[in-house]
Amino acid sequence: MYAVIKTGGKQYRVQAGDLLVVEKLDGEPGAKVAFDQVLMIGEGDAVTVGAPVVEGASVSATLVETRKGEKVKIFKKIRRQGYRRTRGHRQTETVLRVTALAGAGKSETWDGEVDLTPKAELDLRARNLARFVKASAETVAAPVAKAAPKKAAAPKAQAAPAAEEAPKAASPAKKTAAAKPAPVKAAAADADKPAKKAPAKKKADEA
Repeated sequence: MYAVIKTGGKQYRVQAGDLLVVEKLDGEPGAKVAFDQVLMIGEGDAVTVGAPVVEGASVSATLVETRKGEKVKIFKKIRRQGYRRTRGHRQTETVLRVTALAGAGKSETWDGEVDLTPKAELDLRARNLARFVKASAETVAAPVAKAAPKKAAAPKAQAAPAAEEAPKAASPAKKTAAAKPAPVKAAAADADKPAKKAPAKKKADEA
């Protein structure tokens, strides 16, 4: 049994148990999703076509994850102008697991268990890297050991209240530096030295 549903402006042919990728839908992983826009239901040669939808028909699914799709590159160029632009885009999409079909007096249910493992983790498992990711996640989740508290600083000794009340004017005046006496030894040494003789005048040249 199959059905054709419409969602996000597109049409999809689904069966019970199919993994379906559609445009982004609201909801958390594990949420139930129902589609009432069923355009056609068929089983073998019996086909029921809606006008435009099949009355009373519905398709039930379970939301697996919401993720970003493959990257699409957009490149623009104008020749002889030096114009080149490259952009990328990743469309947000929702992954569903179809669990039941009903309509036109028929129904079909999928008896399997829905696995909510995201594609990113499946890719890591394929590359044998899932264990490293789990180890890093456990390390981050572990509570960080608190650092030892610092010792409290000793309180500063309080100044005597009397000193605080004393006015600044009452502070003793600075002692003026006394004039230093002239060195006696230097004066005595100068007295002992003989007086310098005046240089003799040169005799005038004879006429």
